[in-house]
Amino acid sequence: MTSIKEQAAISRLLSFLQDWDNAGKVARSHILDNFIKTNQGKTSPELEQEFSQGASLFLVRLTTWLRLIYMTGSCLDKLLQSIGIFLSAVSSNRYLIEFLEVGGVLTLLEILGLETIKEEDKKESIKLLQVIANCGRKYKELICESYGVRSIAEFLAKSKSEETQEEVQVLLDSLVHGNPKYQNQVYKGLIALLPCASPKAQQLSLQTLRTAQSIIGTTHPSIVECVLKVLRTMHLEVQYEAIELIKDLVNYDVCQALLKGLVELLIPSVKETRKLQPKILNDSLVPQLTAHLPVFLQQAAAAKAIGVLARNNTSIAEEMLHLRVVHSLLAAMGNSDHCNSQRQASLTLEYFVQMFPVVEEHVRRSMGEELYQLFLSNAEDLYMKIDSIQADILAANKVNVSKVLHQSGVPRSNTTFYLEAHDKDQLGYISYFQKEDMEGKE
Repeated sequence: MTSIKEQAAISRLLSFLQDWDNAGKVARSHILDNFIKTNQGKTSPELEQEFSQGASLFLVRLTTWLRLIYMTGSCLDKLLQSIGIFLSAVSSNRYLIEFLEVGGVLTLLEILGLETIKEEDKKESIKLLQVIANCGRKYKELICESYGVRSIAEFLAKSKSEETQEEVQVLLDSLVHGNPKYQNQVYKGLIALLPCASPKAQQLSLQTLRTAQSIIGTTHPSIVECVLKVLRTMHLEVQYEAIELIKDLVNYDVCQALLKGLVELLIPSVKETRKLQPKILNDSLVPQLTAHLPVFLQQAAAAKAIGVLARNNTSIAEEMLHLRVVHSLLAAMGNSDHCNSQRQASLTLEYFVQMFPVVEEHVRRSMGEELYQLFLSNAEDLYMKIDSIQADILAANKVNVSKVLHQSGVPRSNTTFYLEAHDKDQLGYISYFQKEDMEGKE
C-alpha cells in the first residue's frame, strides 16, 4: 500500500496535470514560467521527485502541445526552454528517447525554416538540437538523417542575429566531431555557405571549416573556388578567416590550384573590370565606386594572402615564382583605381625582393632606378608617390622570373613542396640564387 505522503504527492501531480489540461494559452504560459523558475538545472531524479515519479506525464504534454502550436509561435520560447530542462537534465536519456519517438528532431528542424517564427524561438530550437547532438554519435546521425545539415546551414545564412548564428556554429561544430558517417555532409554544407550574403555566417563557416578540414583530411574540389571568391568581401574579419583557411589548405592536395588561383587574381580579367564602366563614366563618384569594386577587393586580399603564405614557407614562395607572381604583383601595383591593391602588392613584392636576388634584379630593371629607390625606402607608402606614367609602366610590365628559373635549370618543386620546409633547404635555395647573381655580375 502507498503511504499517505505518497498518496498526497500523487494527488498533487494529478491536480497539476489537470490544471495544465484545462488551462488556456495565458494560464499555460504562467505554468511554464513557474516550471522554468523552480526546475532549472535539476537532475532527472530530482525532476522525478518533483513530479512524484511522473515527470514523463508532463513532458508528453509539453511535446504534444509543441506539435500543435509550433507553427503559430505562441509561447514557443518558454515551451522549448521547458523541454530543454528535461533533455539537459543529468541522466535524462529516458526523456530524450521519449522526445525523439514523437518526432522531436523533425519539429525542431522545421521551426528553423518557418518565417513566422521569431528569431529568439529559433535560437531555443538550436539549443535543443545542441543538447541532442551532444548526447552521442547516434543522435548526431539522427539529426543528419533528418536533413538537418541543410536546415541548419540555411538558417545560419538567413539569421539576422549574430548571437543566434554563434549558437548555430556550436551545433555545426558538434555535428562534425565524432560523426564519421555524416561528417562529409557537414563539411560540404559549410562550403555551400561561403557564397551567402551574411558576413557573420561566412566568418563562422570559415572558422568551422578549418576544424572540419583537419578532421576529414581530404578536400572537396569546390573549396578552392569558393574560398577565393570570399576574398571579394569588404569585411576584414571575413577576409582574415579566409586567409587562415587558405594557410591550412596549402597543406593539402589543392595547394597548386590554390596558389595558381591567388596569382591569377592579381590581374583581374578585362571582363570583370569593365562591368561597372558604363555606370561610372563621367561620374564624379568614380573613386568611391571603384574603391569597392569586388574584383579589386579580391585583388588586394590575394596580394595579402600571397605575402602571408610566402613568409610562412619559402618552398611556397619558390613555387609562386614559377607561377609568375612577380609579374602579377607589379601589375597590381599599377592599379591606380585601388590603392589598397597597390599597397598590399608592394608589401608582398618587398618580401620577394629581399628573399631572392634574381627577383631584385628584375624588379629594379622593370621599375627604373628612381622608382625602385622609392620602393626600397618605403614599400607600404609607395602607392602615394607613383604617377600615372609609372603606374602604366608597372601594369604593362613584362617581367618573367619563371623563364629565368627555367633557363637556369632550377626545377619546379615536386608535389610535396607545400609541406613545411626545413631551414636548411630554405637557406640552400636562397644561396643558389645568390651564387647565380654573383656569377652574372662577373
